[in-house]
Amino acid sequence: MKLHRVIEDAYRIFIEQANHTRLVLLHPTSRYRSVLVAQLLNDPSTKTFYYALGPDDISLQAFISGITHDLANQHPTFGRHLNMLLPDALADSNLLLSNFARDLTELHNDLFYLILDEYDRSDIADDIQFFIEKLIPLLPPHCRIVINSRTLPRIPWVSLIARRSAIILKDDSVIQRDFYNIQGGEQRLEVYALGPGFVLLNDKPIDTWEGHLPRLLFFFALDRPMITRSEICHTFWPELDSDQAVNVFHVTKRRLHKALNMDVLVHENGYYRINPELDVHYDAMNFVTHLIDGRKPNNPAQLNAYQLAVDTYRGPFLQGHTDAWIMDRREDYLEGFLEALMAMARVRIEEERYEHALGMYNRALTEDYGRETLHRDVMRLYLQMGRRSEAAAHYQRFADHMIRNGRNPDSETQALYQSIING
Repeated sequence: MKLHRVIEDAYRIFIEQANHTRLVLLHPTSRYRSVLVAQLLNDPSTKTFYYALGPDDISLQAFISGITHDLANQHPTFGRHLNMLLPDALADSNLLLSNFARDLTELHNDLFYLILDEYDRSDIADDIQFFIEKLIPLLPPHCRIVINSRTLPRIPWVSLIARRSAIILKDDSVIQRDFYNIQGGEQRLEVYALGPGFVLLNDKPIDTWEGHLPRLLFFFALDRPMITRSEICHTFWPELDSDQAVNVFHVTKRRLHKALNMDVLVHENGYYRINPELDVHYDAMNFVTHLIDGRKPNNPAQLNAYQLAVDTYRGPFLQGHTDAWIMDRREDYLEGFLEALMAMARVRIEEERYEHALGMYNRALTEDYGRETLHRDVMRLYLQMGRRSEAAAHYQRFADHMIRNGRNPDSETQALYQSIING
């Protein structure tokens, strides 16, 4: 196949995949990263904005200053909300995030792309990595961020993909397994985080953690491609000063290594990562692999892929723990689980296997009873089954739940109920 045809196919797949997500990473090993960036910039059918990180982008303040300047040159009113912030407010990351997102919302009315080129210049900047991670759910629905980097950004890609907020592209393919290159070592490690969380080394359970911190440190190291010591200390011991946190980290790391009888974390070029001598099989990654298979259009094995995702999800991420980063990931993986259940329910409805579909909806409600769209789906399904009274009763139970929590069902749900009781 000629090169231009390969590039055309890669660009077509890029556009198709970008339609269903918020963040696209052009994998560092992609041969056509720069060509795809150029193609996107030169495509008259798309609106694209561009920022190349420079050598000064090693702090969030420098990044915000640089990108605001460059985007204002491409759209004169960009930065209006950021520039309204008082100097003291610039230290408030939440204010920066909300105002930056508001500026993005006004950047263009229709679908647009924002390319962050040479993103690896920010590798050492924890605050930039954190900012981009927290920005993703705040992005306007018509914005797509495209990252071009020579390294894998330190962002929790696996959980973001589970939530359908990110994809990783390598030329004309979507990366869908071994996202962080942690498979292929000599010692097999089976890791199960969807549920209470446990680890098997060469088929034997690890039960000598000496407390919960070494175990959670291990799961945190699996959360992203690499981590810094400062990230670890900020996540686990934010109340301690730097020296104290570092001391506790080293004690925790030694206990982790002792539990597995090897150096689980290796330190390379200022970053910690999982030892490449390990062959890690991680249920969260397997779960996301099945989700990606299920999302493929016209996949004849779609139902089976979603069923495998449901089977892999044994419970909430690290069930029983309430650390902030764990709660964030738990929500991400739950989104993927609900996606799989609802996709399977829709197939069963098309097959007129309504009881099977109802069982899947009820299982989804067990995981997230407050999700109002699910209740409407159940009410409509009852109607389709000719069980109008049960549809009305379901609404009443849900409305009572909402009232007990100081809320009311939204207008769409109320309108559906009115149509039910009016016949």
